[in-house]
Amino acid sequence: MSQISYYSEQGLKDLKDELHQLKSIERPRVTGQIAEARDKGDLSENAEYDAAKEAQGMLEMHISKLEDRLSNARIIDESQLDTSKVLVLSIVKIKNIANGATMVYTLVAENEADLKAGKISVNSPIAKGLLGKKVGDKAEIEVPNGTMEFEIVDISR
Repeated sequence: MSQISYYSEQGLKDLKDELHQLKSIERPRVTGQIAEARDKGDLSENAEYDAAKEAQGMLEMHISKLEDRLSNARIIDESQLDTSKVLVLSIVKIKNIANGATMVYTLVAENEADLKAGKISVNSPIAKGLLGKKVGDKAEIEVPNGTMEFEIVDISR
């Protein structure tokens, strides 16, 4: 049984695009590789055929997982988000109390997380510590090397 996953509109579009790419381009390519390897003769000693069949199995498994995710996907209505506290899809500016460094993160669904783009999963320790907090609140967050304290500077969407 799969659990419901929440996405931004763009995140859901990206997921659908990836599935379309796999089904319309990758699947026919792998099928062509299998046919080409099959034409080369004895299948019992054909490493190319075995590799193509394994690639097909991995591709079909990935397609199946994406289809399952899509069937349980829900879009978060960004216009209804409350910016008075930290929620999923909030853009949060935080300040590290220890060194004064400020960071800006967007809290997103786990499947949309991309640290380089400033998007962190709502399941990450930092996001869990920030959820529900308001501007001016302090959050103590357990990280592998101890506890860090952050102050919420701004919340937007």
